[in-house]
Amino acid sequence: MNFFDRTDPQLHPGLDLLTGRTPPTTLAELVAMRRADAARRPALPAGLADQATMADHVAPGGGQGVDVALRSYRPAHATGTLPCLYWIHGGGMVAGTMAGDDLHCLQLALSTGLAVVSVEYRLAPEHPFPAAVDDAYQGLLWTVDNAGLLGVDPARLAIGGASAGGGIAAGLALRARDQDGPALRFQYLAYPMLDDRDQTPSNREFPAIPSWNRKRNTQAWSWLLGPAHGTDQVSEYAAPARAGNLSGLPPALIQVGELDLFRDEDIEYAARLLQAGVPTALQVYPGFYHGADALVPEADVSVRLLRDRDEALVRALA
Repeated sequence: MNFFDRTDPQLHPGLDLLTGRTPPTTLAELVAMRRADAARRPALPAGLADQATMADHVAPGGGQGVDVALRSYRPAHATGTLPCLYWIHGGGMVAGTMAGDDLHCLQLALSTGLAVVSVEYRLAPEHPFPAAVDDAYQGLLWTVDNAGLLGVDPARLAIGGASAGGGIAAGLALRARDQDGPALRFQYLAYPMLDDRDQTPSNREFPAIPSWNRKRNTQAWSWLLGPAHGTDQVSEYAAPARAGNLSGLPPALIQVGELDLFRDEDIEYAARLLQAGVPTALQVYPGFYHGADALVPEADVSVRLLRDRDEALVRALA
C-alpha cells in the first residue's frame, strides 16, 4: 500500500498542497522558500484580537550576546496569574518564524486558558548549532525572570514545540536539568525532530514522501550541524536522542503520526523516558503524516490530536 492510500482520507488535501514542492538545496533557495512562506501566511481572523492579546518583548543578550525576540499571548479576559507554555516553532531548524505561529499560539491560549510565550530563534545554516538552543534558553530564562510582567506563574511552566521546535524543547529540558535552570512542570513534544543519524525504520520507510522526508531531514541536519553531522561530536542538546541519561526530566507528552519520518525516533525516546522514570504519554495517530494538523486542522484526527494536547497541558499545569 502506498503512502497516499495509507493516509487518512480527510488529510489528502494537505498532501495535494505539498506535492510538487521542491526542497531547497542551496542557501539562496532556502531564503527564497522562507520569503514565499512568509508571503503565503494568512491574516489573523477578524475578531481574534477581541478574544486574545499579543505583546512583544526582548530578552537582552547583554555584552556580546544577541537580543532574542519573544511574543506573549493570553486570553483577553483572563485575570490574575496564569500557567504558561513556552513555545518553540518548527521549520526543520532552517525555516519558520515566531509570527508564523501567531494563530497557533493564540488558539492554544484560548483553548487551554494558558498564557503562551513564543521565541524567535536564529536559523541554520546562517546560524548553526548552538545558536537556536542558546536563543531559546535565553528566552526561557527571561520568561521566568519576568513572570510578574507577563502575568504568569513560574511554578506552573511547561515547554513545548512542534517538529524542530519539539526537538529544541527536548534539548532545553535536558539543558535546564543539567544547568539547574528553570523548573519545568511538563514538556509537550509534537512529532519532535530528535535524531540526526537517520537510521530508524521509519526514516528509511519515508525517503521521498511529499511531507517531511529523509532528503529534507538530512539536508536540515547537515545545515544545522555542519561537519559534526552524524559523528559522535553531536551534542545531546542538538539531537536529544543522543542523550545517555534521561532521568530527572519533566513529564512528557509525545505525539506523532503513523506516517511520520520521526515516528520511530519519537517512540524510542518516549520508551527511554519511561525507562528513566519520567512519566510519559505517547500518542501515535494512524493515517497521520508530519504536520498534518497544521495543513488540515479540521480533519477529525487533527481535532483529536489538538484536544489531547490541550487536555494534557491543562492537567499538567493545574
